[in-house]
Order: sequence, then structure tokens, then C-alpha cells
Amino acid sequence: MNAHDSEKIAGILDTMGLRAAVKEQADIILFNTCCVREHAEKRVFGNLGALLKLKTEKPNLIVAVCGCMMQQEHAVEMIRKKYRHVDIIFGTHNLYKLPELLERAINEKHTLIDIMNTEGMIIEDIPVLREEKFKAWVTIMYGCNNFCSYCIVPHVRGRERSRKPEDIIREIESLAEDGCKEVTLLGQNVNSYGKDLNMEMDFADIVRMVNEIEGIERIRFMTSHPKDISDKLIYTMRDCKKVCEQLHLPFQAGSNKILKRMNRKYTKEEYLNKIFKAKQEIPGVALSTDVIVGFPGETDEDFEETLDVLRRVEFDQVFMFIYSRRIGTSAAEMEDTSSYEDKHRNFEKLVELQNGISKKLNDEYMDKIVEVLAEGSSKNDPSKFTGRTRTGKVVNFTGTDGIIGKLVNVKINEIHSWFLNGQMVDEVKK
Repeated sequence: MNAHDSEKIAGILDTMGLRAAVKEQADIILFNTCCVREHAEKRVFGNLGALLKLKTEKPNLIVAVCGCMMQQEHAVEMIRKKYRHVDIIFGTHNLYKLPELLERAINEKHTLIDIMNTEGMIIEDIPVLREEKFKAWVTIMYGCNNFCSYCIVPHVRGRERSRKPEDIIREIESLAEDGCKEVTLLGQNVNSYGKDLNMEMDFADIVRMVNEIEGIERIRFMTSHPKDISDKLIYTMRDCKKVCEQLHLPFQAGSNKILKRMNRKYTKEEYLNKIFKAKQEIPGVALSTDVIVGFPGETDEDFEETLDVLRRVEFDQVFMFIYSRRIGTSAAEMEDTSSYEDKHRNFEKLVELQNGISKKLNDEYMDKIVEVLAEGSSKNDPSKFTGRTRTGKVVNFTGTDGIIGKLVNVKINEIHSWFLNGQMVDEVKK
């Protein structure tokens, strides 16, 4: 979501005649922030501090900070007091006001703070500057109503608001006409799409509509909440040929006690029933998830329940995090009795178990021919191309010139835990 917001910011600046520049030559430096984890916030403050020297040398340089972190009073106050060289502070709900704020910053010599604490209406037709034409993120809804006890998102992104179906389809049709092959539908909880609209429309219906758009070849989506995923959506994934066989379904913890403390509104057993339903109905589906280690009150016995979920499901990928206390959430007030060493010990257990599972699942790709969307040159080996399978596997492969943005068939000849290597066989004819 934040990355897509950055594309919108870049689009706005582009329409104003501005172009990307190296830091030392820039007229404007803007940080789009995330506050989901403490580490991200520390990096923002570190980067802002490092800009003081440049700002002193270039007093007309405009420094701006926006995004989720700016929806928190304590963060804004710290910047206002300790980082007085920042010119503009604005939040998640008024991104569209950036041109006005820049004009004011040029003419007014004081820090501008423009934070909207209510969601307001959805602003359509904000320009977007994407790095590639062949794939795109498309936001279908904003905000979250779940209030998981550890999560700051509802406090900084607001309540759930769904875009109108016609606006979503119009955007994706335009992308397809411009050569887009793959779209990823975005929302804090895409499964909740449509609940706030005065019409009979849910997320599965939107997916089926996108599946009918000519030119789009792949459909992905994130993120899903386990309590809201429906059989209808699972059947839609099964039946719609353009929907990739990939499902990201965060379970966060395996212990029912901890899930209740997290306010996740499902049990371990309910989660497993839904995930096994997806595995049964969608042949070859790749599963990924999020896990929090060391949530307040978690014991070693609770953590073993998390390991049990990993063993039973066998996820292709797990995004793992040690619990990060967020001011303003209910979990921030909970007593945390486990030590830093205990949390890291369990985290390493989780990593070791998942590494083995991921390698085992990847081994099944050996000598198989898979469809890959060629996205560019491999970072590890610029002589090779890189892309993803329909199941989201990263593939580095040898190929021919002119294939960027095209679907190609690749034969896998080398396996690693987190990526695959191969040789292009031919271009997919579509």
C-alpha cells in the first residue's frame, strides 16, 4: 500500500514537471513513511537527521514527510521539535494536496503541518507513475475495521472504504490498453471489499470482473484476513484462469490464547479448515503467511502451536516478525514477560523450520517448465533475467533480448530455498 502511494506521489510530481534526481541535486526530498514496525520509524528519524547538513548548504531545499507515521501525534511532535529543517508534514488522507503544500512551502518560511484525522472521500484519478507498464498495483479499498490488538493500521489508515466497482474496472481496463499483463489488487483486508457499498458486491465479484478484462493475463491480491475469506472466493480462484495460484493468508500465531489476545477473531482450527479448503480446491496453490513471534503473554507452549501450523500447512513462504510495540494499540498496554533472548531463540527456530519447508517445496520444481513474467535483469547476475511464476516463485533465467514484460516458459534447472534458476524455453503465445 505504501509503495503504491509512492507511485501516486511520483505521478503528482511528474505532472508538475518535476523529475527524479540524486539527493545532492534535488530541490525536493520527500519521505513516505510506514509505522507498522519500530525499525521503519527509526530509519525515518535517522534519514531526516542526516539531511540537516544538506539543508544548511541548500536553504531552498524542501524536505517533506508524509504517510502513516505522520498520522501519529507523537511522531509529528518529535519532527516539529527536533527536526526543524522539515518543511512539510502531511498524512495518509490528503496526499492529493501535495501540489498546494509545495506551493505554500515555497512562499511560507515555516513548517507546514496538514494532517486529516478523518478518512473523507476517496479521491479518484490521482496520477500514478509506475516503473513498469506490464504490471501494476491497483488499490480497491482503503482502511481497516479489524483493530487487531498489535496493529496500528486502523489508527493511521482509517476505517474501511471501498472504491466503486466501475472506477476499479475503468483503471484496470486503461492499464490493459497500455500493455499491462499483471495486476495486484490491494487492500488492508481485500476480503472486506464492498461491505460499505450500497450494492450486492463482494471481493469475489470484483475478481471475476477483472478476470474478464482483455489483455490482463494475471491477477493477484493482498492482503486477506482469515476470518473473512469465503468459499465463494476460493471457488473464484479455482475457476478464474487468470487468477494466480497464490494465496497470502496471515495467521500470526498458532495458539488460540494468543489469537484471542491479538483480537484476530478466529481459532487455529478455523484457520486450518480454511487453508486446507484452499489447498483442496486450488491445485498447486502456493501459500504464504505472516507470523509474529513474542507477542505479550506468549509462552514456549504457545509458540509450539505456531510451529505446528507451519508443519501441517507447509507454507511456501513465511514473513516473520518479532513483536514490535506500537503506541496507540491495545497490545502496547499488555505486560510483556518474555525476554529478548527468548524471542530471538524462538525466531531462529521458526526460520530453521521454514527454510527446510521452502527448500522441500521448491525441490518439486526441478526440471519443470513454468510460466514466468520477465520483469528485468537479475540483481544477483545481470546477465540473467528475473521474474515470477504464477505461484509467486522468483526465477532467475537465461533468455533472449526483448522479452521484458512478456510471459515466457522457463525450464527449472537449479533449486534454492528462496529462488529458482532456469533456462528460457520459448515465449508464451497469448
